[in-house]
Amino acid sequence: MKIINTKFSGLKIIKLKKNIDFRGNLIETYRKKLFRDKNLIFDFKVFSKKNVIRGFHFQFNSQQIKYLTVLKGKILDCVVDLRKNSKTFGKSYKILLSEKNGLSIYVPAGFAHSYLALDKENIVYYKLSNYYNPKKESGIVWNDKNLKIKWPIKNPRISKKDRKLPTFKDFLKNFKYL
Repeated sequence: MKIINTKFSGLKIIKLKKNIDFRGNLIETYRKKLFRDKNLIFDFKVFSKKNVIRGFHFQFNSQQIKYLTVLKGKILDCVVDLRKNSKTFGKSYKILLSEKNGLSIYVPAGFAHSYLALDKENIVYYKLSNYYNPKKESGIVWNDKNLKIKWPIKNPRISKKDRKLPTFKDFLKNFKYL
């Protein structure tokens, strides 16, 4: 595993090592000693069909560190920095993650997270530092004009819940920051 720092403080890309032979492959997806200061306690797997956008999601007063790996398929992963006093507050970061390129993303607490599923079948594995709490859940609508995120799709498949997420301006009014 190789850790690659981004211009966003604490946001890291992890290059996974793939061991391939005639039987198939073996990929180490997580090594605790690389994330010593973080306690990732909750795991789950998400299956998404092509052209699905999930998010932007975050939890307030119960924030989560997220570590994501694509087990099958390809996603365009995107985060927005919502941390107080961050030099990159309100800015977004996008990266293509896939089973082929072997990249994962480590997202510190204080970011809103979203992704677009690009293959017919996409399986994303998450490790989180806090349990899901629907009472502390919120988000920002995927196509908020103030965030100026260019998605490579015009009409994605989005849940009713995600369509109704507030705007970035609403986030600033209600939370100011995470």
